[in-house]
Amino acid sequence: MNGPFAGIHRPSMQRVSARGELVARLRDGQTRVERLFQEGAAKIRLPARDGEALEAILINTAGGLTGGDRIGWHIEARAGASLAVTTQACEKVYRSSGGHAETTCSIAVGAGARVAWLPQETIVFDRSAFLRRLDVDVAPNAAVLLVEAAVFGRHAMGESVAAATFRDRWRVRVGGRLVHAEDFAIGPDVSASLSKRAAFGGGQAFATLLLIAPDAAERMDAVRAIVGESGGASFWKVGETGKLLARLVATDGYALRERLTPLVTMLNGRAGLPKTWSL
Repeated sequence: MNGPFAGIHRPSMQRVSARGELVARLRDGQTRVERLFQEGAAKIRLPARDGEALEAILINTAGGLTGGDRIGWHIEARAGASLAVTTQACEKVYRSSGGHAETTCSIAVGAGARVAWLPQETIVFDRSAFLRRLDVDVAPNAAVLLVEAAVFGRHAMGESVAAATFRDRWRVRVGGRLVHAEDFAIGPDVSASLSKRAAFGGGQAFATLLLIAPDAAERMDAVRAIVGESGGASFWKVGETGKLLARLVATDGYALRERLTPLVTMLNGRAGLPKTWSL
């Protein structure tokens, strides 16, 4: 650079680097907080509740993610505890000026415990780059319900996503044994992938739901009835427990939520739908 500003360096953009941790335990018949840690933009709130389960709301106070941002969560339910975790709002992944945004979550479910991981949808914007990783360890006689959903542009606002990068990696273990592994990738030509009949068939939204529980097989008929023709569901016996996997595809986020809401309500038992979810 020449002129009066020669030698002056532009400051680098400040990026999000945040992490939060919640550990719950069973005491006197109620699930209570044993450890809560939050750093940077990662915040955890615990609303008033009825019943035995504890509900936690994760908040990214940065208001979204873009290239270079990093946020990580650790969720743990000790023996016998029951914990439902959701987010305050949909996570937004904005256009990146360099690098990718990344979120990681590790979940540990102790003997006889139950965790429901129920974040609201991730909204992917054009020219964004996002990596997500989910690592789950479940005791053989425990249960976990995992839901992740993504929307590529908001149809009601006239948004579309032509180019972006989205990577999603899941690793789920029961008693130390790997029972579910998947690596989803789309991009950089998102519009071409969404239009393929064998992929999204023109839809802009999708969700993956995984239930690991001894009674998972008993839910299959109800799950398939809700999922309908624009998706599918399967069940596998895994040792002394079961694995139920469902996928949904929809034209937009609203249509996806219409089916995801009753599905989560049914599979999450008495805890039902998180308070922050709504159509």
